[in-house]
Amino acid sequence: MSETAEAAQPQAAAQHAAHHETTLREYAESLLVVIILALFGTTFIVQAFKIPSPSMEPTLLVGDYLLVNKFIFSGRGQWYDHFLPYRDIRRGDVIVFHFPYDDHQHYVKRVIGIPGDRIKIVDQQVYVNDVLQNEPYAVHDPEASYGLFGETFPPTDAGGLDPLIRPEWAGQILNYVHNGELVVPPGKYFAMGDNRDHSWDSRYWGFVDRDAIMGRPVIIYWSVTSPEAQSTDQSFGSELYEIFDTFIHVFSRTRSHRMFHEVH
Repeated sequence: MSETAEAAQPQAAAQHAAHHETTLREYAESLLVVIILALFGTTFIVQAFKIPSPSMEPTLLVGDYLLVNKFIFSGRGQWYDHFLPYRDIRRGDVIVFHFPYDDHQHYVKRVIGIPGDRIKIVDQQVYVNDVLQNEPYAVHDPEASYGLFGETFPPTDAGGLDPLIRPEWAGQILNYVHNGELVVPPGKYFAMGDNRDHSWDSRYWGFVDRDAIMGRPVIIYWSVTSPEAQSTDQSFGSELYEIFDTFIHVFSRTRSHRMFHEVH
């Protein structure tokens, strides 16, 4: 072997090592960028959410997986708010928000009243500012016995309080009742489930604070039927078993006809 070839071998090895190191660094940097973008996206733009209860049926079913737009509703008064595609929360919007009590878990309901609105329910019909609402999404169960507030709302005295009402709300609700109507205060929203007789909502626990609203569901990206009998155990082991059980039955339980449907 010539002296030139012998000298070239260490140089080639060094170049290969340098190239390998550069490639690994580029992969690491690319992965870091992906992680940062994913964290930014789930923090500010979109987040996944699973429907856990039938309170929004038939609009949303137990086992529907949603993408929630966290970037749609108006900002918090920052200078850049005017340059972003925000809009105000409207009546009829489906929203995901933090429940005002306990562990502040996520709830999903439909906005019925915005700040300043006057709300009443007469014979299951919803009136907002004396106007009967057209609600094609709302359903009623003639055999339901969920609560008194499904027929007539709000109560006009303490004797008309529903036994299912949250104690904190029971002590406040009459402060917002004027002339037989519930008046929504500034910075608050009144929300109900579409499955009116099987929904524990603002009628029973109060208003949704503006700061508690996370965003609006925009699309069902996956939907899966749940087992007929579900355990009430919410431990980590129970949730892990549910994930595994869903995985092995993914094809038989997937409701393909609901996938990629917009939420209205």
